[in-house]
Amino acid sequence: MGGSSLRLRVRLRGGACLALAATLLAGCATRPVAPGLATVDGQRVAALQSLAGFSFRGQLAASTGEQGFSAALDWQQQTGESQAQLRGPLGMGSARLSYGAAGLRYTGNDGRSLDGDAAEVALAQLLGFAPPLASLRYWLLGVPDPGAAANARGDSAGRVASLTQSGWQVDYADYQPSGHAALPGRVTLQRGRLRLKLRIAHWVLP
Repeated sequence: MGGSSLRLRVRLRGGACLALAATLLAGCATRPVAPGLATVDGQRVAALQSLAGFSFRGQLAASTGEQGFSAALDWQQQTGESQAQLRGPLGMGSARLSYGAAGLRYTGNDGRSLDGDAAEVALAQLLGFAPPLASLRYWLLGVPDPGAAANARGDSAGRVASLTQSGWQVDYADYQPSGHAALPGRVTLQRGRLRLKLRIAHWVLP
């Protein structure tokens, strides 16, 4: 995958920005957040899990063992609502996704929208697999989904180097300092023969 210029904007209200800065810079204060996370900075993980909103642009490549594709990915997160747009040689031009408490809404290149189970079927047919939408908002930031059991391995700085959760293996590389935290430049997700690679060239925090 070629590199791409990406920007991530995280909007924090009130004193949340200062609290996040203090938490993420407190490298000496570490605690495990779940079994298997003893080498990970638990305060850093908790701070990133609590981010309500962020956005980024990236390049996604996927291989299912029999076929593959690459696409540009735009992601916007506002509290529990994830919105994503895929653009590239997927045979459809683009697709828009909205995922939250009400479930999934899928809008294809033709403008037709589907909801619920029909949306999930359409997305799986398009991609060739069902993406882990509920957990992606956390995995993209380099932390486990707090709603499910996970095992993680930390690096020498207490950041998550890899984690396993809900049948997925997630690996992180090229952590880049940005503002108050270091965030991953590359994220690789694997489940069986399916492999997803996301390249993030630049993160921006306020």
